[in-house]
Amino acid sequence: MRTLSILFIFLLAVTSLFAQKGKVNIALSNKEAGKLDKALAAIEEAIDATNPKTESSINWPRTWEVRGEIYQAVFQSKDENYKKLYADPLAEAFKSYLKAIELDTKNKFSNSVRIKLQLLIQDLISQAETAFNTQNYDEALASFEQILAIEDTPVYKAESPNLVDTVIIYNAALTAYSAKKFDKAIGYYKMAAKYKYNGAQTYERLSESYLSKKDTVGALEVMQQGLTEYPGNSAILVQLINIYEKVNRLNDAMKYLDMAISNEPNNDSFYLFRGILLDRMKNPEEAIKSYLKAIELKSGNFDALFNLGILYYNLGVIQIDVANAVPSNQSERYEAEKVKADLEFKKALPYLEKAYELKTDDRSLLEALKNVYYRLQMLDKYEAMIESMKKIN
Repeated sequence: MRTLSILFIFLLAVTSLFAQKGKVNIALSNKEAGKLDKALAAIEEAIDATNPKTESSINWPRTWEVRGEIYQAVFQSKDENYKKLYADPLAEAFKSYLKAIELDTKNKFSNSVRIKLQLLIQDLISQAETAFNTQNYDEALASFEQILAIEDTPVYKAESPNLVDTVIIYNAALTAYSAKKFDKAIGYYKMAAKYKYNGAQTYERLSESYLSKKDTVGALEVMQQGLTEYPGNSAILVQLINIYEKVNRLNDAMKYLDMAISNEPNNDSFYLFRGILLDRMKNPEEAIKSYLKAIELKSGNFDALFNLGILYYNLGVIQIDVANAVPSNQSERYEAEKVKADLEFKKALPYLEKAYELKTDDRSLLEALKNVYYRLQMLDKYEAMIESMKKIN
């Protein structure tokens, strides 16, 4: 009689074990039938830690693998009612697969879980792209980081131990920057740079991340590293020039600008910027040469024409101040100094008028032309310029 009792208890235990694992099969059947609400209810019942009967299913790797499949199906569903079943189903799917890996000490399910993880990556890429395109950068970043975490699992790496997904790393950096999480962006950009992904542009974006933190020193350091890695790269040189110019280290900016010009001697933009720097460095003679070179290389360079005209105009204004400083009893000297000012205004005029041919609605240009016409007593053109300015108010 005692033997029969023991056998009866054993049978009850086995029946209970299969009943709970049966919940997993029911969940999977409902998932395959598209009944995701019932599938979700059944799989959650199979992992209910408050129910002592679920001990076998909770500790069965297959339970968690199926749970991951169901949450992925929730994400993939076209039915809005099913999509509302869980806020972040892919994150929950990943947690489930991780639990399956943890419990699978005998590697019985590693191959099937690896396949599920590969499919999960595709879903996460889709989710990240949608989130990024709708400017939900935090969600997009979380998706990219989950992909990187998946690719770092032992099960996934077993097939490709040396895999480095530089595309996802770079996208994570871009997304972190867009989310204003600049420290994370810097970390991911550095990883991408380590593997030489996207070349010099990665260093540019890395420096922009530092600049967003107002860390000019860090930005300059990484750009110097980039220049070492990619000697003579124009994009890096331009970034260095811009950074040094912004912090008013004009001599350093000029050094890298000259390097850029030596690499691209026919780039009119470099000569334009050289003229701007020289003007700021109070070297108008050399600034004029640079502006003229920019115009020689591109006759329609509006900025070079405008800046050169303004340079001559400012020289004329300075000369007017010189004339006005002449004592009132020295009229001849005053007239001589005023003539010098008019010469500068006359030099400015053709460049400003050429710029006006290219752009008739630039208020700063119209204001400068109006003043030059007045200084040179070209009153008809002065009045015409006033009328032109009224039209763009």
